[in-house]
Amino acid sequence: MGDDIKFEVIKKIADVKFKYKDIGKIDNLDTNSPPSVFIGSKLKYPLVNVGILSPLEKDENAWVYDDVGYWAKNNFQIADVVKLRDSLLNSRFQTKVADSRLNKKFVQIAQEVAIAYKPVDIEIELKNRVNVGRQKDRVIVSQGMRAPLKKAKITSNVKVHKKLDRVMNDEIKSAEGLSLLYKNNFDVHTLSKILSVGVLGLKKDKKLVPTRWSITATDDTLGKKLIKKIKDYKWIEDYKLFFGEFMGNCYLILLFPNVFSYELFELYLPGSSWNPSNEIKAATDFENYSGRKNYASNTAGGYYAARLPILDYLNKIKRQASVLAIRIETPGYWAALGVWVVRESVRKALNKSGLKFDDFNELIKGSKKVGMIKFGFDNSDILKKSKLLEQIRTQTNLGKWF
Repeated sequence: MGDDIKFEVIKKIADVKFKYKDIGKIDNLDTNSPPSVFIGSKLKYPLVNVGILSPLEKDENAWVYDDVGYWAKNNFQIADVVKLRDSLLNSRFQTKVADSRLNKKFVQIAQEVAIAYKPVDIEIELKNRVNVGRQKDRVIVSQGMRAPLKKAKITSNVKVHKKLDRVMNDEIKSAEGLSLLYKNNFDVHTLSKILSVGVLGLKKDKKLVPTRWSITATDDTLGKKLIKKIKDYKWIEDYKLFFGEFMGNCYLILLFPNVFSYELFELYLPGSSWNPSNEIKAATDFENYSGRKNYASNTAGGYYAARLPILDYLNKIKRQASVLAIRIETPGYWAALGVWVVRESVRKALNKSGLKFDDFNELIKGSKKVGMIKFGFDNSDILKKSKLLEQIRTQTNLGKWF
């Protein structure tokens, strides 16, 4: 079924492209939004660009253009996602972040689109030419073509989930709202979109949040809530290793019976989307049991996106562990698609049964073997530099001494 829908959508994109010989000249659209809204962070804050995303024509499968979970589940390739996203039009307008509290027409339309759980029919009139061309970004998925919005009108009933409606109208902080909705099976991608349009939180605090910030804020907020719970669980009993690959992103995830701490190493191999050089580039960030006081600026949004599915896994098995995650970004990851790829890659790795080891040294040896056999990568240097492993070794030695 996934392949059938993918075929239909890709065929539709090709038909529309053939129909509009000069996309730059399009000025009116009768279309539907997946639903998808993008809030840019390039203007001088508190000024932001707010964009309503839609294909150039109505598509009964419009939801596929923005469903990252579906792409992962059905093993979409990078080229499939690039085609989907490049065919969207980001019809945008400028506004201030606090305008989410005022009844401004365009802001209200953007909010209605973002909170819908089904595609929203919309008529759009543009001010001037469509700007074609992809922008590369580490955190966010590509937003397609861009054009300034002149008029917009929603032409269908907007369907909003009852739980979301309740949370939006309750006087509760946005962190609380996100957590409640996550427990009710709202996915992270949807939650970051809802957070970005300023409908969550206390009335006096509501504001628009640039999409790149809302993605990391959602991953971090949900993660912190889970860490609190996980710290009350018993340690895992075995030393475990998980590994997997998605869209050229390979992950090795090592779990140690110990108090919660987390370290991420990201390795960008030559020819991958962020490394045009001939040498391996690396970045790392770490948090001990007490957590981080500042933003993980080396690995950025990837740090929080990789941490969340790991915490979901620990919460599911009701266990606590120290976690070392190693990401190997290969030349197979030739187009940057945003941190949803990180989240879904880790989730895929943890969905497998993984390998169990009797002790610390066996796990380290096992991870080196798997790294070489599966991904052709020797992780010895990484393991030597690991703060988390150093911390575990020190604690073990202290334990023996006592």
